[in-house]
Amino acid sequence: MTRRIEPVVLTGPAGRLEAQLMLPERARRSAALVCHPHPRHGGTMHTKAVYHAARGLALAGVPVLRFQFRGVGASAGHYTAGPGERADARAALDWLANRYPGAPLLAGGFSFGSWVAIAAAQERADVAGLLALGPPVALYDFGFVRGDRPILCVAGDRDAFAPETALGAFVAAHPAAAELVMLRGAEHLLTTHLQPLETAVSRFAGRVLDASDASRA
Repeated sequence: MTRRIEPVVLTGPAGRLEAQLMLPERARRSAALVCHPHPRHGGTMHTKAVYHAARGLALAGVPVLRFQFRGVGASAGHYTAGPGERADARAALDWLANRYPGAPLLAGGFSFGSWVAIAAAQERADVAGLLALGPPVALYDFGFVRGDRPILCVAGDRDAFAPETALGAFVAAHPAAAELVMLRGAEHLLTTHLQPLETAVSRFAGRVLDASDASRA
């Protein structure tokens, strides 16, 4: 499928945020945000799992925004261990809502980015689905996640930061809305399982947006 990458500069609370918008050839009425992993551990919007998640969304016809958290790449500001990064994600969601007014949004990220993006999305009524990719449930508290919208969890069964028992408990707390995809043999970065990640994200996006379309019909 043909995709086009459009460079974007966002205005965040700490200044400019370097970003890219991935545009599918045939876009449906929707948009998505995918946030990158921990800035102190090499995470950027170009991290493989982030890029392949974006590809999966684009495959489902969804325009996808990726951006560099404050202090990463050409983005202004400094790392704040969560609060500032959540403010950055809120600014990115606002930008998407302004570019695609009235469209259902998907929001999430990989590892630290999933914790940040989902927290930022909780307060928004326009977010139709959430992506928790490699969510570090052993390191961060995800107790703020509400069960009122679909959430996809994708992780490797060898991921020390997202143990299967903890993920199972998370999904069990949201049985009507959560889907868990365990990638057998995969570690945290999912570099050996990027295609299954892409496929899982694409299928989830299609289901969520189909349901959103049906509810408006």
